[in-house]
Amino acid sequence: MKYPKKSLGQNFLIDKNIIKKIISLVEIKNKNIVEIGPGKGALTHEIFKLKPETLTLVEKDFVIAKELGKYFLSNKNVKIFNKDVLKLDLENLCKKNSVIFGNLPFNISSQILVKILKFKFLPSNVTDIIFMFQKELGEKIIAKFLTSDYCRLSILTNFRLNILNNFVVSPNCFFPKPKVHSMVIHFQPKKKINFKIKKISNLEKVTNIIFSNKRKMINKNIKKLLSNKKIKKIIKLDLKARPSDINPDIYYKITELYEED
Repeated sequence: MKYPKKSLGQNFLIDKNIIKKIISLVEIKNKNIVEIGPGKGALTHEIFKLKPETLTLVEKDFVIAKELGKYFLSNKNVKIFNKDVLKLDLENLCKKNSVIFGNLPFNISSQILVKILKFKFLPSNVTDIIFMFQKELGEKIIAKFLTSDYCRLSILTNFRLNILNNFVVSPNCFFPKPKVHSMVIHFQPKKKINFKIKKISNLEKVTNIIFSNKRKMINKNIKKLLSNKKIKKIIKLDLKARPSDINPDIYYKITELYEED
């Protein structure tokens, strides 16, 4: 058996203090826990000790999934899916009072986050999301408007999630050691959203088109999305501004107008 697999971006968390810090962020007892990429189960076993209502594990590596299956064989409340999380109906696994954990593979972590942002029943079924990202990506996710890391992912995340907590994790906490630092981010779904966007994929499209020329004024790209009549409806929109100078609320309003018939 050879570990870890570079093709799956495996870096196993081994630091017990960081594991304790992660699981202390939320109440686990009697919750439905979904863990993405449990790996060898360092976090999984500590979660299990705290008596969740159910524990659902999504692990792409067949050998690891099989080993976890042997360990939890006698427990009916633990389910293991040997699947690619990007191809799995993840929302269907999240029951009421679900908490999602994940030490995510760096190469697909943003895709996993966006997948969850597209959940139809995010605030009603999922109470908390705790993910580990590459630090550089994490800084973009949590970035505030008018900061240097503010970007498309900041805007997408801010639409549906509140950020409660974040902390940096050293490469020394993993085996093998990654070349970069990591960041744990604790999210909670927003219960009230002021904008009526029907599909997150439309917000993705709006931000993608406007950010396609980051250093140029938005006046040309916004016209690929909206008519002049609709553009005039957006209060405080400066067509000479660059994408990073536009408040998230304006992106949400642009998307609302884009979705109108």
